[in-house]
This record gives sequence, structure tokens and C-alpha cells, in this order.
Amino acid sequence: MKQHILPALRLTLVLMLLCVGFYPLLLSGFARLTPEKGKGEMITDSRGKSYYANIGQRFDSSIYFHSRPSAVAYNAGGSGGSNKGPNNPDYLKEVRQRVENFKQLNPGAVIPADIVTASGSGLDPDISVAAANAQVARIARVRGLAQQSVQELVNNHIDHRFLGPRKINVLKLNIDLDKLNH
Repeated sequence: MKQHILPALRLTLVLMLLCVGFYPLLLSGFARLTPEKGKGEMITDSRGKSYYANIGQRFDSSIYFHSRPSAVAYNAGGSGGSNKGPNNPDYLKEVRQRVENFKQLNPGAVIPADIVTASGSGLDPDISVAAANAQVARIARVRGLAQQSVQELVNNHIDHRFLGPRKINVLKLNIDLDKLNH
């Protein structure tokens, strides 16, 4: 028994040092190499209110591009998914309701999956280009803007990544959308 306990304790100690000490320090060091020095990107809107650009915000008014749904009500302190599978009746009911709401606001638009399903963290700040394009006609109509102007705004906000899908930060898009009306 003694021959198993001592190696187990040593292994536990080594893993604690690696996982609790070395790994967080390594990630913290890499984060400090980013333009924001690991503190996140802050954005200030026209009213002077500041937001973190890398945390999803709730936008559900018809005058704004809608965010991706959140399973945690956009609470950054409680990040996480719903843990409901695609066959869960409650989850299906929720998604169907989101689809119906989207159809009402954006008649005739193709509905991308990301605009009616929550992300794994519940705090995704981005939507797909398809999700933004599906909302262009509504935004133009409700705000009394030319559809081409709104489409150009969307096109200017596409994040062209070397790896990964193209996406749009909803907060940045909506802040610039407010500037179009002024």
C-alpha cells in the first residue's frame, strides 16, 4: 500500500504545480503579448458607456442586429451552455420559438443556425456573416436607411480570419449602425 501512496502523492504534487502554477503563468504571458495586454478590448459607444468587445451583449430590439442567443442570459460570471441535447423537448421548443420570432422580424430571410442556437459559452460576441445578412432588410426598413448602406456596413465589419470562419462582432456593428443615423 505504501508503495502506491508515495508515487500518487508525488504525481499529484507535480500535476498541481503544472496545472495550477506553470500553465496559468504561461497563458498569462501569452495574453500580455496581445494588443490589449490580456485585459480584453474595451469599446465605448456614443453615450459614453463602455463594453468588452469579446463578451456577447444582448441586442433584441428591432433597430439592432440581434446577437446570438445566450444560455446564461449574457452573464459573464456564469458562462456555460444549456447542456440540453438536440433532441431535448424543452430545447427544441426554445429553438422553434426563436425561429418563429426571427421569421416575424425578418420575413423571407434564410435563418442561419447560429442566430437561433446558443453557443457553448453563452457569451459569443460574434454572429456569422449569413446571420448579419439575414437582418439587413429589417434594419434598413426600421431605421429608414438605404439597404445598400446597411449592407456596406455589414461588409465592412466582416472579420477575415486566416483560419476559421468569417464572422462579425455584433457590438461593434451596432455601435457603428448608431453612427449611421447621426
